[in-house]
Amino acid sequence: MALPDEAATLALGARLAGVLRPGMTVYLSGDLGAGKTTLTRGLLRSLGYAGRVKSPTYTLVELYEIPRLNLYHFDLYRFADPAEWAEAGFREYFNADSVCLVEWPEKAAGLLPEPDLTVRLEILDEGRAVSVAAATEAGRRCIEALKSSSNT
Repeated sequence: MALPDEAATLALGARLAGVLRPGMTVYLSGDLGAGKTTLTRGLLRSLGYAGRVKSPTYTLVELYEIPRLNLYHFDLYRFADPAEWAEAGFREYFNADSVCLVEWPEKAAGLLPEPDLTVRLEILDEGRAVSVAAATEAGRRCIEALKSSSNT
C-alpha cells in the first residue's frame, strides 16, 4: 500500500488504533526515517492521546497511559546485543492490558514475544510503501478489519 505523505501515514496509524486490542504486540520495521514514529503518533492521536509523541531512541521505551490500555512504544535501535533486552526488564510490559509497539525488533531477535502484526515501512522516491503481515489469529483479525475499514 502506498503512503504518499505524512498525512497518509498518520491516517494508517489511526486505522490501526481502531483494530488493535490490549494484549497485542506489533513490530514496526523500516529504515531510519521510514515513518515508524509518525505511524505511532497517528495511532495514539486516534486513541485520544494529546501529548507529545517522540521516538524512544534514547529512553528505549515510552509509556502512554490511555483509558482502555497502556501503550508501550519501544525503540531497540541502540541495542548492540539481544541480551540487553532481557537485562532491561521489559518482558513484564508485554501483558494482557497493554499494546506493545516495537521498533527495530531484530535487535532483540529470539527474545521478544511473537508479534501479532508486523508493519513494514519502506522509503520510496516519493512517500512510503507499507505492508502489514499477521503472525497470529488476533493479527489476522486485525488485517481483516483493516481491509473492511478501507472499503468503507
